[in-house]
Amino acid sequence: MNLGPKPTKVDPLNTELAAALDRDGYLLLRGAVPAAWRDALRTAFDAGVGTGDQWAAPRGAGWRHALVDLDPTVQRTCRLPLLLAATARMLGGPFFFAQVEGREPLKDGGHQPLHRDGAGTKAVSALVFLDPYGPTNGATRVVPRHLDQGFADREPAETLSLITAGEAGDILVFDADLPHGATCNRSGARRRSLLLSFMQEGNRATMEACRAIRNVRMDISETFIPRTAGGARMSVGFPTWN
Repeated sequence: MNLGPKPTKVDPLNTELAAALDRDGYLLLRGAVPAAWRDALRTAFDAGVGTGDQWAAPRGAGWRHALVDLDPTVQRTCRLPLLLAATARMLGGPFFFAQVEGREPLKDGGHQPLHRDGAGTKAVSALVFLDPYGPTNGATRVVPRHLDQGFADREPAETLSLITAGEAGDILVFDADLPHGATCNRSGARRRSLLLSFMQEGNRATMEACRAIRNVRMDISETFIPRTAGGARMSVGFPTWN
């Protein structure tokens, strides 16, 4: 008898958003987080900031990091229907919520070369922005899928990258293998965010085995199942990089 948690069904994206996501490999969901939740998320972030020894593995210099995965408002935000629908579109099959932590680039810190996360692991990343963000305070840049030429950190990719900009409550969700990276926080203005990771069900055992070093304290047993119109199987997958 299977006594595990009942899978959570995820409704599909609407046609317009699905087409944009298939083309670009990312979506910027404007105002996706309810306004009433945003102060609680910022409070959770600030309460979760501690010293370096609270992390099992060292964190990068130039960043402020926060443990937030047990906060109930953070948990609700990570399960917003539109975010889950975009994730389901990219993963195309059963998936789980693997991780969330808070990150904020410090003054003159945060710059990252364009890179890909988790090559071959079939993962989706999302950034929930808790403050206004743009090119002066460390906003994330991405190379849209249709412009991606299979490399990340060389000059041609830099010229093709787009720097995101918007307001608190926006969510950037993207294929984790899409070239992306943070920019330098030159102004020093706050740019708190939640960094989320979703993975295909087949990666669960691997993620469970390393949860301590990733500082994952939350329950990750929930499985999400994409629901498709008319019972058709969703076939959208990830590109293969040479």
